[in-house]
Amino acid sequence: MRKTLLSLLILLATGLLAHAQVEYVFFDARASGRLTGDKASLSGDHLNLHVKGKITPTLTYQLRQRFTKPFYDAKNPLNATDILSLTWDFAPKWSVNAGKLPIHIGGYEWDDTPVDLYYWNDFCNTIAQVYALGGTLMYHPSEEQLLQLQFSHSLLHMGNPDVFNASLGWLGQFAPWWKTIWGLNWMDDPYHHHMAYLALGNRFEVGPAALELDLMYRRSLIQKSAGFDGSVVARLEYRIHSQWLLFAKGGWDFNDAANIGPDGIAYDLTVAPGTRYLFGGGGLEYYPLGNRNIRLHLVGWADDRSRKLNLSLGLTFRLHIVK
Repeated sequence: MRKTLLSLLILLATGLLAHAQVEYVFFDARASGRLTGDKASLSGDHLNLHVKGKITPTLTYQLRQRFTKPFYDAKNPLNATDILSLTWDFAPKWSVNAGKLPIHIGGYEWDDTPVDLYYWNDFCNTIAQVYALGGTLMYHPSEEQLLQLQFSHSLLHMGNPDVFNASLGWLGQFAPWWKTIWGLNWMDDPYHHHMAYLALGNRFEVGPAALELDLMYRRSLIQKSAGFDGSVVARLEYRIHSQWLLFAKGGWDFNDAANIGPDGIAYDLTVAPGTRYLFGGGGLEYYPLGNRNIRLHLVGWADDRSRKLNLSLGLTFRLHIVK
């Protein structure tokens, strides 16, 4: 099955490249040495293929394929395919896309590309699959603003084909120094419970410094009263030079112990009832070419669950085939 899926992806990519205008084709990869407590490891964290181009002036295709994940999973046949989509610009400010898509929740922690992240909050750690089959209707009132309505397979499906997610998102800015990734979501779980996620991602930029602040509130739609269930994540970065970036990131996930349904099942399957999860760390990134094509990182972080210090030293590079 894995060889069959790989062959089909190669044939698809070859056909698209032969008959369409190509915007880019590149690989990116990351390898890291990691020390957790007294245990050391060396691994290839990511190897991804990115392809994007136009079939017609209004029809765009995109593919992002991972080679460090199993290609097939019984609960997710396109397990290693993050993005495989077509986008149609059917009017000057309107477009629609469909296929395997990144699901919009909201927040910079959620929206960032996996190869650029080293550690996450408990909410992101719990959801194993952040891409799903679906479609998105998008409206661009201006170059800086995007409103979108998305309908997709639920990220909590666990193999169930009939549980879904709907979200309303806004990616924009109040001012040049205040950018946003906001989202309101209705997410089904395998027990057909309905969860609401409100996520407010904010990025504040002042000169070489930037602060990303994500606020999330989660609540079951059948709860008559609820203890607080949410997450806060903050990332502060400072660009010392075009080649050097210093950052610190930390957060807190929490869920009241009383947030359990009458059937004994937790309302929230992402952050368990009774959770109080605190994490934090920081690091240094070095870009020897002054761009993102080559990046060296040294990162350290810890949490109050494992109470172990994690250190990661690694290399990320991007190899352009077409650009």
